[in-house]
Formats: sequence, C-alpha cells, structure tokens
Amino acid sequence: MLESQVWILVEPPEGIKPIGCKWVFKKKTDMDGNVQTYKGRLVAKGFRQIHGVDYDETFSPVAMFKSIRILLAIAAFHDYEIWQMDVKTAFLNGKLEEDVYMTQPEGFVTPENVRKVCKLQRSIYGLKQASRS
Repeated sequence: MLESQVWILVEPPEGIKPIGCKWVFKKKTDMDGNVQTYKGRLVAKGFRQIHGVDYDETFSPVAMFKSIRILLAIAAFHDYEIWQMDVKTAFLNGKLEEDVYMTQPEGFVTPENVRKVCKLQRSIYGLKQASRS
C-alpha cells in the first residue's frame, strides 16, 4: 500500500472527523484443512461516511447483458478472437475524486506522525464509493 501510494499522511483539517479502519485477517486452507497462506486486508469503516461530505455517488457502471451478446455476435461474424480479463485488485487501483481522511492503520503509526491522518489517494475495501472508483 505504501508503494502504491494509497494514502499520504497529512495534518487533520479543521472540522474533519476521519473514518476509522481495521485489519481483517484470513487463513487460506487446502482441502485437508492445512493452512496454505495467510492474508491480511485493510478495510475502511465506510459505514461512518457521510453522504455529500465523504462521497457523492455509490453506483458502479456495469455492462448490460444485451451489450455483451451484441459484441459476441459481432466477434463471431468477423471471426475475431475473444480474450477474458479479470482485475483482482480493482478496488485498490481506483483513484478517489473526493477528499477522504482515515485514521492511521494499527502498526503504521510512528512517534513523529501520531497526530497525522491518512488522506486517501486510492480506494480501499469498505469505502462507500470503492466500487464506483
């Protein structure tokens, strides 16, 4: 998240209450129940966001099934090759248009930056506008 510049540390603006965040940990196991990998995800407490202050719209654009069928028909008619793509980190790549301030995640706070908050540059899980961005 530091390499992706998901947030920058800033002094908290006057009158702004930052939203909280928490770490969510998971164990991925195989069929026998043996732990394969450990995963951690930082999640914003988006339920504390205020409409009109922290976000404006929450809908995300989706393709209509009719449009996909038309594209597939055109591709079949012209004998085009079709490729499928999935972005696993789509939520972490969207740039935010609004100014969203979040408390520093547990484990990231340093003594010289105790009073600072994170100004989010990119969306993270839990934000109301994450799917839109």
